[in-house]
Amino acid sequence: MISSKPRIITVANQKGGVGKTTTTINLATALAAIGEKVLIVDLDPQGNASTGLGIERKDRSVSSYDVLTGAASIEAAAMQTVVPGLSIVPSTLDLLGVEMEIAAAPDRVLRLRNALRAAVERSNPFSYVLIDCPPSLNLLTLNSMAAADSVLVPLQCEFFALEGLSQLLETVQQVRGSINPQLEIQGIVLTMYDGRNNLANQVVQDVRAHMGEKVYETVIPRNVRVSEAPSYGKPAILYDLKCSGSQAYLQLASEVIRRERRLRAA
Repeated sequence: MISSKPRIITVANQKGGVGKTTTTINLATALAAIGEKVLIVDLDPQGNASTGLGIERKDRSVSSYDVLTGAASIEAAAMQTVVPGLSIVPSTLDLLGVEMEIAAAPDRVLRLRNALRAAVERSNPFSYVLIDCPPSLNLLTLNSMAAADSVLVPLQCEFFALEGLSQLLETVQQVRGSINPQLEIQGIVLTMYDGRNNLANQVVQDVRAHMGEKVYETVIPRNVRVSEAPSYGKPAILYDLKCSGSQAYLQLASEVIRRERRLRAA
């Protein structure tokens, strides 16, 4: 059911290898599976979200680069994926140079927000927009936070997890204080969990102690099938629905939806 305005969630962590893109793809797939119209905006120059949803590089003639530079609308850039109800604005390596191109523009941080608002005003085609950020706190990430209602943070169960989280939370506060006062933390999802690892269990306890109910109950386990799925151009949920990773992402989607409903009702 498409509401008057899509919920925009940015999936961000300045550390690489924390399961950010995997979380974006599989959460979006789970939302589409229950009938939501979902758009992923791939803002990572590596383009892993696009590849993981079967979009070949040769087919990305219009991309998020074109949206940010004003050369194309969201609708023109969006491509249907292998998942019914899920579209993506793909990424190309052109994004590597976009900061230099728009650095002097007064609206450089608002390019994505303006493009999404224009799309909603024209046709309102989506109920959820998920933005996959690059693994750094740069102009692309600031564009995503300026456009978003909330931030979802994937956090790997490793020693330096909390240190990286504090940097990200500081950036969110800065964005709230300057360009997007409504931005909030949607939740923190613990990823790549191995229950046999004492350190992983300690990280889970520490993050829950520091962040309380902001941390989702669902924990995403390390899972070979989830790692294999992108090479087949499919989300794990399509590649192997029964594996532990896919089941965890379905549970995460349920939690996200419950939180979103509470937010909308507030």
